[in-house]
Amino acid sequence: MPTIILVRHGETRWNREGRVQGHGDSPLTPKGAAQARAYGLRLRQMLGAGILGDRREWRVVSSPLGRCAQTTGILCEVADLDFHSITFDDRLREVHTGEWSGLPKAELAARHPGILESDGLDHWVFRCPGGESHQAVTSRLAEWLAGLAPGDKVVAVSHGIAGRVLRGLYLGSDPDQAMRGDSPQDALFFMSEGCIERISVQ
Repeated sequence: MPTIILVRHGETRWNREGRVQGHGDSPLTPKGAAQARAYGLRLRQMLGAGILGDRREWRVVSSPLGRCAQTTGILCEVADLDFHSITFDDRLREVHTGEWSGLPKAELAARHPGILESDGLDHWVFRCPGGESHQAVTSRLAEWLAGLAPGDKVVAVSHGIAGRVLRGLYLGSDPDQAMRGDSPQDALFFMSEGCIERISVQ
């Protein structure tokens, strides 16, 4: 299996404001930029130890959404990863939240009482009008994962929901259970030989 270091983008303005993002976008906050630097420092430690091979063997793939592009640029600079190795792949984008993109979650909760309490495959993001289904998200992420060779070493910068789905695919776990995982901005996931280790960056 490929070896993947999976990172979620740092905190954004809409994260802080409690707004739905999806394919909508907002820039990193100062805290988000600091989180991206922390990712970079942890990666530099991991790759500098030599245990994971030559850092030149690692390539960086990111969602093209601005919050991930910002995070990727910062972490690559801090981790001393080659900017020329960065590619952007639409399949790593967050779930599309359709008409609810940009909507304050407080307003969403007022319109649809109890909706934010849903979890697993019943998660509210898959009920957005004009949005993306779990099956659609799974299909594109599975396609990306299947395109990696067994010996590939990849730093992947993605999103909260997309990251949960991707981790579930990597483990071959129950999709509902995978969707109940966390989406940290202060930890990364080291995915190797069919196992996943959560590594704090704080």
